[in-house]
Amino acid sequence: MNICHQYKSVKNNQFYKVLHYITAIILIVVVTNIGGAKQAQARSQTFHDWLKDLKEEVIAEDISENTFDRAINGMDQPIERIIELDRKQPEGTMSFSQYKARVINDARIKQGNRLFKKHHKQLVEVANRYNVQPQYIVALWGIETSYGNNTGSFGVIPALATLAYDGRRSEFFRSELIDALKILQEGHITYDNMKGSWAGAMGQNQFMPSSFHKFAVDGDHDGKRDIWTSLPDVFSSTANYLNNSGWKNDERWGRRVKLMDNFDETQIGLDVSYELGTWLKMGVRLPDGKAIPVIEGMKASLIAPDGIKGPVYLVYDNYRVVMKWNNSIYFATCIGLLADQIIQ
Repeated sequence: MNICHQYKSVKNNQFYKVLHYITAIILIVVVTNIGGAKQAQARSQTFHDWLKDLKEEVIAEDISENTFDRAINGMDQPIERIIELDRKQPEGTMSFSQYKARVINDARIKQGNRLFKKHHKQLVEVANRYNVQPQYIVALWGIETSYGNNTGSFGVIPALATLAYDGRRSEFFRSELIDALKILQEGHITYDNMKGSWAGAMGQNQFMPSSFHKFAVDGDHDGKRDIWTSLPDVFSSTANYLNNSGWKNDERWGRRVKLMDNFDETQIGLDVSYELGTWLKMGVRLPDGKAIPVIEGMKASLIAPDGIKGPVYLVYDNYRVVMKWNNSIYFATCIGLLADQIIQ
């Protein structure tokens, strides 16, 4: 091949690469615009017409017309306060130490200690049935709703209907709304008492409707799964969630540790996992300087919610289970810390 042909070949290859790149960009734009057009179409639909379409879908899901009408009764427009709260982005607005001070205070620890003792027999029975240590059940109860004292005052159906109509995460909330209607139809809670957070999380353990269907348990055997008022149902449902998410009854969540000077910060994060013996060799120690306990084959990760100069924790598999409940390092760490305090 002469120089001229080589030049043309290279030039043609470059041309086709550019053409391929431009085509890919166009496809992405087209797909994005189609999705945007669907959302725009949903938003352009009046709420009344949207409810009519929703009703047809609900009836196709074997939910009765009467259930739908009673649940939506009196709702003629989205709730602006719900939309305002959904638009807020609280993540990243406070440090871990600030968050921890807010959710683990002396009053919450004392109340957790008292309730742990008061319901100890029932908690132990649930713990044995689901292989979940009882202090974690109580810790989740405490941080989610302050032991049932703050379960939310929003009607679950109106909240989910607002978010499903609004469009930002319409498919997710539409599915949750249908699941919530099924809960009503099954008779687990009355229409007036189906209250929760602005995002539709319900009961003393703040289950979304889909989690309710997967994990809620009739702990008192009255034919209902009542996570609003029945503590046997609340405790059993929480334990069932953890158990089915991979909880290990013979392990804790993690522990506070300290690092040797000049520790490699790239080793911190949930994406880095080593056996405990490796962490020991790397200079990870208990806060008093003693060696961390080593169990052969057991892996862990390091987290530093406020950076390497703040508190550092060595976390185990159960920590990742709590992250399935709420995908927040702040939340998961405080569940573990409160659980430790509850049994002291």
